[in-house]
Amino acid sequence: MDLVLNVADSYVLSPYVYPASWPEDGALRQILSLLVLTNLGAAVLYLGLGVVNYLLIFDHELMKHPQFLENQVQREIKYAMSSLPLISIPTVALFFAEIRGFSKLYDNVDDSPLGWPGLFLSMISFLLFTDMCIYWIHRILHHKLIYKVSAILSFFIRVSNQNHFLLLRSPRQLFHKPHHLWKIPSPFASHAFHPVDGFMQGLPYHIYPFLFPLHKVLYLALYVFVNVWTISIHDGDYRVPGALTGAINGSAHHTDHHLFFDYNYGQYFTLWDRLGGSYRHPSALLGKGPHDLIRKLRAEGKLGEARATAEGKVNADAGRRAARKEE
Repeated sequence: MDLVLNVADSYVLSPYVYPASWPEDGALRQILSLLVLTNLGAAVLYLGLGVVNYLLIFDHELMKHPQFLENQVQREIKYAMSSLPLISIPTVALFFAEIRGFSKLYDNVDDSPLGWPGLFLSMISFLLFTDMCIYWIHRILHHKLIYKVSAILSFFIRVSNQNHFLLLRSPRQLFHKPHHLWKIPSPFASHAFHPVDGFMQGLPYHIYPFLFPLHKVLYLALYVFVNVWTISIHDGDYRVPGALTGAINGSAHHTDHHLFFDYNYGQYFTLWDRLGGSYRHPSALLGKGPHDLIRKLRAEGKLGEARATAEGKVNADAGRRAARKEE
């Protein structure tokens, strides 16, 4: 992250933002700069890549599915954009540790014990390590004791008028459950997580360079790739080369995770799902996926009726939740 910070300091922050008396290596200045850059970068990657995918790749026919919610895209964007600033707070702490020299990031290929082959090996190990970690984090987040737990330590702040203190508590903010509101996700569901959920699933990417050597430029490239991939597995484009269907966790696999809950927890590969007994061959590749249901309902003349029924169920559930909250 220091590469990005150095560019920002040279061309924007030092000339136009901070006074000359504030040194570039000052801790407070670095933290403030990282907060701005992290939030700006996250928003640009999420919205920029999301819009491109939504316009060019996402199959808008999926929006006719009975489980695609009314105003879902707007709701996904709103949820993501409210969570990203909160996710950035602990993320910046890790970025700050990186630029202070506590990680194993390096500048030059010569600094790698294995040279250029080391770059390739670190890229492969990054994918394997993060895929393994995310699988287990994701699976733990699905455990019944955590999936519906109140986020007592969430980042939402409520002011108690009675005792005049800040209470870090949000009684009914659930960790992973909000992400499963989107049964038929759009690209914008990719980052629509509860802040705790989003940070936990992103944590392996940030931990890796503290454990293993990694080139700084490659780290940034992998960071962008992770965002592209996260969006791609939510875009409804179920095409995967036939030989890789059983190995790559693509959009078809992840859509089944949203639909059937207990399957396909992996990020890039199906390895850990197979080892953990949670692999499910994509229903979309068996003629039983979302597009197939849409075609069936259209042929039967029931497409609009099915959507109305699904929306009614969602609204009824929302009403019950609101009533419990008022109680």
